Amino acid sequence: MPDDALGLALPEMPKAVAASPYRVLARKYRPQNFAELIGQDTMVQTLGNAIKRGRLAHAFLMTGVRGVGKTSTARLIAKALNCIGPDGQGGPTIDPCGVCEPCRAIAEGRHIDVIEMDAASHTGVDDVREIIEAVRYAAVSARYKIYIIDEVHMLSKNAFNALLKTLEEPPAHVKFLFATTEVNKVPITVLSRCQRFDLKRIPAELLAEHFSEICKKEGVDAEAEALRLVAQAAEGSVRDGLSILDQAIAHADLAADDSGSEARVEAAQVRTMLGLSDRAAVRRLFGLLLEGEAQAVLDEARNQYQLGVEPAATLAGLLREVHLVTLSKIGSPSEAALPEEARAQIDEWAGRLSFPMLHRFWQLLLKGHDEVRQASLPLECCDMALLRVLHGAAMPDPGELARMLQQGPVPTAASNPTPAPQAPQSSPAMASSYPADFKSLVEALDQGGHPNVAATLHDVLRLVRYAPPRLEFQLGGAVYQGFAADLNDALFRLTGTRWELAETPGEAQPSLYEQEKAARAAQDSEILESPLVKAALAAFPEAEVHVDGRTIHSPHEAEVRSLRA
Repeated sequence: MPDDALGLALPEMPKAVAASPYRVLARKYRPQNFAELIGQDTMVQTLGNAIKRGRLAHAFLMTGVRGVGKTSTARLIAKALNCIGPDGQGGPTIDPCGVCEPCRAIAEGRHIDVIEMDAASHTGVDDVREIIEAVRYAAVSARYKIYIIDEVHMLSKNAFNALLKTLEEPPAHVKFLFATTEVNKVPITVLSRCQRFDLKRIPAELLAEHFSEICKKEGVDAEAEALRLVAQAAEGSVRDGLSILDQAIAHADLAADDSGSEARVEAAQVRTMLGLSDRAAVRRLFGLLLEGEAQAVLDEARNQYQLGVEPAATLAGLLREVHLVTLSKIGSPSEAALPEEARAQIDEWAGRLSFPMLHRFWQLLLKGHDEVRQASLPLECCDMALLRVLHGAAMPDPGELARMLQQGPVPTAASNPTPAPQAPQSSPAMASSYPADFKSLVEALDQGGHPNVAATLHDVLRLVRYAPPRLEFQLGGAVYQGFAADLNDALFRLTGTRWELAETPGEAQPSLYEQEKAARAAQDSEILESPLVKAALAAFPEAEVHVDGRTIHSPHEAEVRSLRA
């Protein structure tokens, strides 16, 4: 009897849905051709030229940090060497078709003539002996029989020795492709038998662009700042970055499910996920350190900790900030991703802080960072490290301390409990104001350790207008290559200010050298025209007049000598 007749209406069972296993982004977007291999253009060009010219090595070694594409490159080389093209008539190419049977079989890991071996689990001489025995036989269906050995540095010493002879003179149909993250552990005898490619770390900007394209393909909206944070956390590794991006997308999906909105990867979520500090908060903390506000520094650090930022990450952020300020002080371009107000703040700090102070900041923060990473009480250790930085960075360096001891007693802690950062002291000639005139500026540069710049200014530069920090001038002769950059740097080191330099038309003063030359000529003329000297020269026509170790001559002396001749 049917269930409905008995009044038992059973709920309709849902239809079974075929489960498709999820593939993580690092596997889903593994490069399938050399065009998709990002950041390794030099290696791709070298391989392409070797294939075109038929100059293929019998062994290749790919080395680099994790996740930059070593194994992927080995598989792409296997494709390139064995591709036969869509029509089955093609030869080795740097652009494998991806549709012929060898290309598809290699991509799917099922080609009988492309053998992959993990040296971490096959370390012994017996594993290598199997390879040595097998290389004698020709490839079954491919152009080349290819052995891909990952993490080759894990092979034992005996295994390497067993491989050497075969590696040096393999059969023509065999190619070896090695990959390793620790090339220093590979014997030099093996390295000398391989064509080596050092795969580079991928720049953060290129990684962020790559992740942006993947998000578009995945239908995920992501903030540019969020992708930049993921790229920085990846430290040059594509695989690590894709794993972090996978996690960030999952985190965004959960947030979207809770709020009912579409999935969006946001910078704040990525910071929370990675335990990173907001850079604005780091700059705020750095500013408090410079102001000497001990309690405010500790409060800000604890606020960051309560938001989920690890103490080590806080100190790492301060180290990055010191690095940016130091780069700004030497005139390096600012990070393109920095907002305008952040650049202005960093430039302002660069003008206030001297190089010795920045170096002390760096050393103290670096020591604190290492201590926090190993501490059983990281928050408390971070507090103590920040207090040490606050009181230690403004202490005088040994040279300054010696000068202070010579000139008078050192102020006690009671009279100045939290020393404020001093003005830049990178040059002995630096003062609280600009040099009074152009000549004083040249002298200060010479005394401050910039003799080449000072000499060029003295001999060649003709002053139009001296209005610090602006200098208008004309050049009365050639200057050495790089003079403009050296002058910019020297003026900044001397005064702590970026000068505006302009080569302008108009009336210009003679150079200091020309002025000194004219003054000497006038002095010489006055001496020669004095009655006593004239009488002496008349009495002794062959006599010479010496002043300050140099011989002076009458402007008409050459004419007189020619008449005598």
